[in-house]
Amino acid sequence: MSDITYEIVQHDGGWAYKVDGVFSETFPTHAEALAAAQAAAEEQEVPGHTETIEYEDDKGKWHTETASGRDRPHTVVKDTSCQKPTSDALPRVASFHCVL
Repeated sequence: MSDITYEIVQHDGGWAYKVDGVFSETFPTHAEALAAAQAAAEEQEVPGHTETIEYEDDKGKWHTETASGRDRPHTVVKDTSCQKPTSDALPRVASFHCVL
């Protein structure tokens, strides 16, 4: 299972979270960006339904696969400002990292 890191960063005159180099919207405060990252990380780990998917590859061949709804990534919220939240602010996010 893969890991997805939500990193809290200063961005565009405010705060945002960044995932794989892509920024979220800008929030006026660190706390708002952290809360948004926590909500997104929590939602990312919620299992879905197993479904059949079909897709066409770059050679024009169609494929049919079953995608397990339980195959969810592990999420991490990483805060570069080290403003660690209170324990009740991280109810279900798997981990929090403060990076100096």
